[in-house]
Formats: sequence, structure tokens, C-alpha cells
Amino acid sequence: MSPTPLVISGWSAVSPFGVGRDAFRGGISAGRTAVAAVDREAFPGPFAEGAVVPDFTAAKYVGKKGTRTMDRVTAIAVTAVGGLIEGFRDELAARPEQTALVLGTGSGSVQSIMDFTRDALAGERPYHVDPARFPNTVMNRAAGQSAIWHGIKGPNTTVAGGSLTGLLALGYALRLHRGGHCSRVLVGAAEEYSTQRSWLEWHGRAEAERDTPLGEGSAVFLLETAEDAARAGRGALARVGATGFRAFHEPDGAREALATCVRGALERAGVAPRDVRLVAPLGAGGPLVAQEEAAVTDVLGEDADPRWVRIRPLVGDTSAASAALQLAGVLAAAGDHGLAPGEAALVTGVERDGQVGCAVLIGD
Repeated sequence: MSPTPLVISGWSAVSPFGVGRDAFRGGISAGRTAVAAVDREAFPGPFAEGAVVPDFTAAKYVGKKGTRTMDRVTAIAVTAVGGLIEGFRDELAARPEQTALVLGTGSGSVQSIMDFTRDALAGERPYHVDPARFPNTVMNRAAGQSAIWHGIKGPNTTVAGGSLTGLLALGYALRLHRGGHCSRVLVGAAEEYSTQRSWLEWHGRAEAERDTPLGEGSAVFLLETAEDAARAGRGALARVGATGFRAFHEPDGAREALATCVRGALERAGVAPRDVRLVAPLGAGGPLVAQEEAAVTDVLGEDADPRWVRIRPLVGDTSAASAALQLAGVLAAAGDHGLAPGEAALVTGVERDGQVGCAVLIGD
């Protein structure tokens, strides 16, 4: 018996275009870059340009009460989740244990980890640290706080996997529902901009890739069955057809690995290559960009003419939030009613550490 397919029936975004889905859709539709000069007083570091959520603070968007020690990535995630559940808060309150949350992250908050460690080393005594800030140093802080803040009592999972994190989280969410652990899943990813992250990225990149500015943001999606969405009066924006992942050993193998990955995902989803109308590539730096797009062309065919939705040039390298924002970019491009019946979208990614991934979305 095949698993019950899940649909995306809602989504929310916090991005360098602003807080909310409308701000993100407006920026993507206009093709407007959010990359600008970085406030060097707020974010001293090696990058002169970046893409940060404008005027974002936990106090402003989450509230002043209980947010004194909330770090930036947690506040971004809590805000994105809050923007999504506004549409079904009563349903959530009635059965909070039936809603799961799967949230992707990089290392949690690099800033919190490094600040806490520095305080322990530089203070008069290593134990003279602010204990209220210790929870920010664990990877699942953002997911845990998002659930607590919004009353989500179902399974709570944190996934980390570089720029493919959003796709990995999506695959995990599908398995979680398939196993009968919840009736709906909130799934997404979040990343913050910080001085500490900027230096780690700078030293971890090849010199040719240091020109790509950093970004931050979050995108969260509501996954449920089409029947549940219809009963609640929500339309299906897209059905999740399949996800797929493969590995490659040498950089030259990325093209073949991704092509094999995409072919397999399209076959499992029952989608013909000619039906793919939207493609959202990761577009990581260096030669992997060309390999990624060549792999997609290999599968779809030279004569295919899909609309390419390139997110990275507009919001920078959002690391762990990249794939989630790519998914959001597809939905933004599809419009208020989502993908048209028979229309398919493809989200792809190639990580420089040797992993490729993809997701196929289908209009119902």
C-alpha cells in the first residue's frame, strides 16, 4: 500500500525582504536583490555586503516578555512558525499533540555558542557565565522554543545538513507522518546572520567563493493530507511528489549524481520531465553552479524551457535556510493558488561536501 501523499497547504517566510509571506513573494516576483551594505557596527566581519532581515529583533516580532536572552536564529524561527499557524491556531489548540515540528538548522546559533564559550574562558571564573544563555548553545533551541511558544506538543525534531537542510527536513517530515506519529507537520529551516558565522564562512570557503554575501531567514510549510486540508477550507498549493539524495566523491561527479537523483525522484513522483515548469536551484558558488544546472538540463532535455527561480542572488547564501527558501520561492512564483494541475516544480541542491538532493512538487 502506497503512503498517503501530503500537500503543502500553507507557508510562511522571514527573509531579507521582510517578515511575512507577502514581503518574500513581492521581492521574488520583482527579482529585487535584498543584498546591501552591512552595518559594520552591528555585524563587524569580513563581508562588506549581506542580506539581513530589516529591523529585526526578538522584542519587536516575538514580544518583550521572555525574550531577553532569545538569540537571533531562535527569534527568526519563532516568528516564521507564528506566521504560519495563524491560519489554524484553533485546530492546533484543540489537538496540539497531533502537530509535529521539523526544523532545520546549521549549528544552531554560532554566535551563542562562541559567545558563551568566550565568557567561560575570559571571565574571572569559568562558571561566572549567564546560565539563562546556555540553552541558546544547543542545536535544538530554535525548534524547542518554537514549539513551546506556539503550543505545539507533537514530535519535535531538529535536522542539520548544510545547504540541503530544508530538503532533508522535508524528507524526514514525510517519514514522520507516514509512521503515524502526527496528523500534520510544520517543516522548514532557519539561519541567522552573525559576525561569528561570517568569519567561519570566510575561512571555510575557497577564495573564489568569498564574493558571495551571506544572508539569513526562515521558511516554514504546513504539510497535511489533501482531505484534511479540504475539511479545514485550505487549498493544496502543491503535493510533495518525492525527495531524493545521493553522494559524489569528486567534484566532477556532481553532475551525474544530481542527474541520477532527479531522474529517480521524477520517476517515483510519476512526473514526466516535460511537465516540470519551475526549477529552483541552490546555485552554490564555484563550478558546482554549472554542474547543477547542466544536470537538470540533462534530465529535462535541451528543448525544455522551465522558469528558473534563482533565490541565492537575491538573498545571499542563507546556508541552512537555503533549500527551505528555494521551496518558498517556487510557491511564491506559483501564486496564491499554487501549482496548476499537472504542473510540476523541481528544487535541487549540490553541496560542496559531496551531497546532492532534490524535491519534486506537483500541482493537483
